[in-house]
Amino acid sequence: MKNMNENPCNMCMPMGGILALKGIEEAMVVLHGSQGCSTYMRRHIAEHFNEPIDVASSSLNEKGTIYGGEKNLWQAFDNVQKVYAPKVIGVLTTCLAETIGEDIERIAGEYQRQTGTRTAIITAPTPGYGGSHSEGYWYTLRRVVEQLAAAAAKHEGINVITSHISPADIRELKRMLALMQVKYTLLPDISDTLDRPYERPYRKVPHGGTPIEEIRMMAGAAATIELGITVEGSLSPGKYLEEQYNVPLYRLPLPVGVEATDAFFRALTSITGHSIPESVQQERGRLLDAMIDSHKYNFQGRAAIFGDPDHVYAAAKLCQENGIVPAVVATGSSASRLKEVLSPVLSACREQTLLMAGTDFTEIREQAVKAKVTIAIGHSDGRYLEERAGIYLIRFGFPIHDRVGGQRLLSVGYTGTAMLLDRITNSLLEQKHRNYRSSMYVKHYQGLDEAN
Repeated sequence: MKNMNENPCNMCMPMGGILALKGIEEAMVVLHGSQGCSTYMRRHIAEHFNEPIDVASSSLNEKGTIYGGEKNLWQAFDNVQKVYAPKVIGVLTTCLAETIGEDIERIAGEYQRQTGTRTAIITAPTPGYGGSHSEGYWYTLRRVVEQLAAAAAKHEGINVITSHISPADIRELKRMLALMQVKYTLLPDISDTLDRPYERPYRKVPHGGTPIEEIRMMAGAAATIELGITVEGSLSPGKYLEEQYNVPLYRLPLPVGVEATDAFFRALTSITGHSIPESVQQERGRLLDAMIDSHKYNFQGRAAIFGDPDHVYAAAKLCQENGIVPAVVATGSSASRLKEVLSPVLSACREQTLLMAGTDFTEIREQAVKAKVTIAIGHSDGRYLEERAGIYLIRFGFPIHDRVGGQRLLSVGYTGTAMLLDRITNSLLEQKHRNYRSSMYVKHYQGLDEAN
């Protein structure tokens, strides 16, 4: 493994923190750091979701770096409340603020005491060098739960805490929960905040998101289902609720594929006692039918899979279920748990898999070429594999910058899995026919040349 990443397969911690906070009702984010950081992250997220993304900045400059940025952060709080009137302000740090040792928890507490503001302020130290956007996402969610959840009377609701998935996926999760007649709190809920309907007049803070009141009641829930099987315990909001409030925790993979979606519905049945509706059974049957339709093509597939650890697990499991060899599996995160949870999946494959963590696209490309990979599954930054090695990319995860509709890609549940499987299989078919016809035409014209 190289000591330096040349073409990173991940983004920085505060990027993930923004994504987490955007799923909370009437929340606004303040980045404590230089203005360039918030500009870069706003643009990066906006290109994926095709939505306006507002992120405030404390605009640290040379003076603030030397003397401290408390005054800047207070000014940012004042401005955000004046312009957006949010219910929650989430404060994230950048490399600069962490390097000079800014104590944002103390600063936020002092601001609340002196101004008497009733706006909740959530603090999450997220230095860019402290981990990937995946760690930033989960750490921020844990801080949200730590700072908002409180002792509450027991109720029959279920906490569902999910890895970062598309708004379409969130809507599918909500549909499945409704079919199972489950009372739930879904954290975070970006189904409307990052994929809003067109409306006039324009709202600075969109409708939707997980209500603060529901987050406060999470400590009284009957159970927590955490859709993040690779998450370290220290980053897990579900683990916090289990340890502090004795809320039973079910840690599950994203419901992508037959077995993972089965596990999700089994957990719901176990917790609630509700039976699985016939309509869901029919969806499962249609997915099995789709797998039967496509298996004769998939056995020729050799995949390079990359992205967030939980997306990597989901895609590798889906490939294993459908006869595609996950030849190279990689993530830019440290992802110490990924190898542990993925090893049983990879051991069931017909060929050995190379698993890499903390890696970059230069190394992924080298290993993909060596493994004779035919398709890649991951986010748009992997177009590097298309450009340099001619490996067709199926876009899955975040970010998707070179296509429209990343926020509408559905991949979870039986229905979403069938749609993702179709995308993968059709990519293999396209390559097969393209290569076959290209080879056929070359042989044809070579024969004509020889005849002449």
